[in-house]
Amino acid sequence: MKVIIIGGGAAGMLAAYQAAKCGNDVSLYEKNEKLGKKIFITGKGRCNVTNACEVEELLDHVVTNKEFLYSGFYSFTNNAMMELLEELGCPLKVERGNRVFPVSDHSSDVIAALQRGLRKENVDIYLNTTVKKILSEDGTVTGVRLASGDTVKADKVIVATGGMSYQTTGSTGDGYDFARKAGHKVTKLTPALVPFEIKEDFCKQLMGLSLRNVAVKMTADGKKIYEDFGEMLFTHFGISGPVVLSASSYIGKYQGKELKFMIDLKPALNKDQLDHRVLKDFNKALNKDFVNSLDNLLPKKLIPVIVELSGIPEHKKVNEITKKERETLVSLLKRLELTITGVRGFKEAIITQGGVNVKEIDPGTMESKKVKGLYFAGEVLDLDAVTGGFNLQIAWSTGYLAGMN
Repeated sequence: MKVIIIGGGAAGMLAAYQAAKCGNDVSLYEKNEKLGKKIFITGKGRCNVTNACEVEELLDHVVTNKEFLYSGFYSFTNNAMMELLEELGCPLKVERGNRVFPVSDHSSDVIAALQRGLRKENVDIYLNTTVKKILSEDGTVTGVRLASGDTVKADKVIVATGGMSYQTTGSTGDGYDFARKAGHKVTKLTPALVPFEIKEDFCKQLMGLSLRNVAVKMTADGKKIYEDFGEMLFTHFGISGPVVLSASSYIGKYQGKELKFMIDLKPALNKDQLDHRVLKDFNKALNKDFVNSLDNLLPKKLIPVIVELSGIPEHKKVNEITKKERETLVSLLKRLELTITGVRGFKEAIITQGGVNVKEIDPGTMESKKVKGLYFAGEVLDLDAVTGGFNLQIAWSTGYLAGMN
């Protein structure tokens, strides 16, 4: 059987490998000059391949349409992906939060391993080649038309073109057009795993400050919609970092509501314990100005901001600070509140939320219910998860099923 795969990213390469392994004649078309452009930049260039948790836990980290992924995650598990990469010559390691990386810390090794697999299975790879149209007759796929005008016949076509995020890597939404023209619904597309823009001006002052081990909570009109623990970063426009990116996946349906982001700077201590700790620091600095008494408690950059927000005059002597003022300081450290005004655009988004409506796709095979022989895999589908290797596992598992079938 002649199989064409459109898109040489994570889902496309896995689909091509699997389809060829099943004995098909496989051609992979990629419009970029090389395969795996987006894999190359994921995980800050280290590539968080997958997450080494239980399959049930994988599903728990999926934000949109997790039921659809049962078949995919159980047919081609995270362990199966890890074994495949190791077999293809890319040794892996597991880090904090069960995140899996290549031992070398180079995403290029993941791409090289997959390319070795494609070569071994004799997949024909066409780089710098854009597919313009999927051809079908009487509701069945017949092939594709290329930008050059050439027509290529095929029995099956797999669309693995990615989403709208990181458009410099070539994910410009082609797959959504293919889907719409084939009669599929495409749900609303929004940037996800994306930094927040914040109203408060002090973020600019804190630009570049990274906070580790903080507890965060996000609310919409006062109702908690997300909480997490980990690290984050202040930027010139607001906040970023792992806990922020994951939180952004939950924001979509709350647009128009008042969104707040709360940071607990000292999550290991409850209020009483923290008050005790502050008192201890104060007792060592009784004759100092308030502004000079917080060095052991907070990063240097954060001190002027906290001093200002506390309302305690910076040059007030520590021995003159009242119990009420100290309580205000403790409350502030346990709940530093930010107002979310928006998210950054697709240029800075790691993934796209929304995509081809999964109700119109068979979850066991990834085949379109509208056009026979047309399959979809990866980010082009309306599936997304939080950070930690889960989105790549969606690409691997859906790519595998499409290739298998």
